[in-house]
Amino acid sequence: MKRRLLIGTALAAVMASPAVAAEPQEVVSTYADIALATYEDSLETAKTLREAVNRLVEAPSEETMAAAREAWLAARVPYQQSEAYRFGNAIVDEWEGKVNAWPLDEGLIDYVDASYGTESDANEFYTVNVVANDKVSAGGTEIDVSEITPEVIQSLHEAGGIEANVATGYHAIEFLLWGQDLNGTDAGAGARSHTDFDADNCTGDNCDRRGQYLQAAADLLVTDLEEMVANWQTDGEARAEVAADPKVGLTAMLTGLGSLSYGELAGERMKLGLLLNDPEEEHDCFSDNTHNSHYYDLVGIRNVYFGSYERVDGSKVEGPSLADLVSEKDPALAEEVKAKLDTTLEAMTALKERAEGGEAYDQMIGQGNEEGNAVVQAAIDGLVDQTRSLERVIVALDLSGIELEGSDSLDNPDAVFE
Repeated sequence: MKRRLLIGTALAAVMASPAVAAEPQEVVSTYADIALATYEDSLETAKTLREAVNRLVEAPSEETMAAAREAWLAARVPYQQSEAYRFGNAIVDEWEGKVNAWPLDEGLIDYVDASYGTESDANEFYTVNVVANDKVSAGGTEIDVSEITPEVIQSLHEAGGIEANVATGYHAIEFLLWGQDLNGTDAGAGARSHTDFDADNCTGDNCDRRGQYLQAAADLLVTDLEEMVANWQTDGEARAEVAADPKVGLTAMLTGLGSLSYGELAGERMKLGLLLNDPEEEHDCFSDNTHNSHYYDLVGIRNVYFGSYERVDGSKVEGPSLADLVSEKDPALAEEVKAKLDTTLEAMTALKERAEGGEAYDQMIGQGNEEGNAVVQAAIDGLVDQTRSLERVIVALDLSGIELEGSDSLDNPDAVFE
């Protein structure tokens, strides 16, 4: 579902003003520089994750399992901030599903609890269990998985054209590190044992193949992130697309900010789960890291709008920003946007702190948890409200034809229950 804004095309008036705080071309350059830095940090933390995964597979123990999980959590921090580059950049959107697709039917990859069931009318690959089999087949398709390599799992991704067949990326790795979260809306994340990777003391069977899958997924994640880093280099295709025309760059920025704020984050990732009180509708569901996933999405929105990104080493990439352009065009609107972004940050911070205090996101959205529900709803309200102001920014900068992602959970809640 799209929310379409049709507005006049007088961006030239903005660009021609002699008193602008920043030139649109400079703002777009900052945008591209932050993209490069964010993906570089995502790549470096993914490499650290790969090293931790290799240590786990080579020497399984409680310590190496804990270290691999910590490396995964750390890798999510910069990556989630990069999601502000979705929706407005086709190159990012076409690539993103390889690294961050969710939710996944985990029976494609490995063993699952009996409560998961044995088949699905919507997915013939529902329980083919790559880890346990040399070949998998469904719907007349047979795939040789006797050796689990990055190429093999890449071929399995969205097998049969089914989006739930997530075979690669952060969430496939997350499942292999934590296992299923069988706690519903009670406390607790997944609890996979390190012995699932210990060939000499194997639980879950096929420990060597499980390790192969985990290493292949970590290798492929690094390769995929290298591709996106290249796209934002000075000669990269993604940078070239936004830099060629400031209007294209500003349109990409606001499409990404508005769509992530509204349809994706407020709608599909938050309101839907709250309406259904469904723990399966949490983004980092195996690890109970969803509070950070949502929080750093918001941080990424702020990075783009304010033209400033704090790298994992503490240094900053910053420059002329969208906020500068809005401030020059309409100071009152600039103050409004800042105030709303700050209000949402306060709500997301409260959500994050509640989770860190012991109540995970899946518990917050549980039925009957009025206080937890209210904390989540406050963040949703902030995201929706800031989107309204971002729509006003689109009008103020005379951008046309921008389509923001919508969500039935926000625009037509009754449809969610049909």
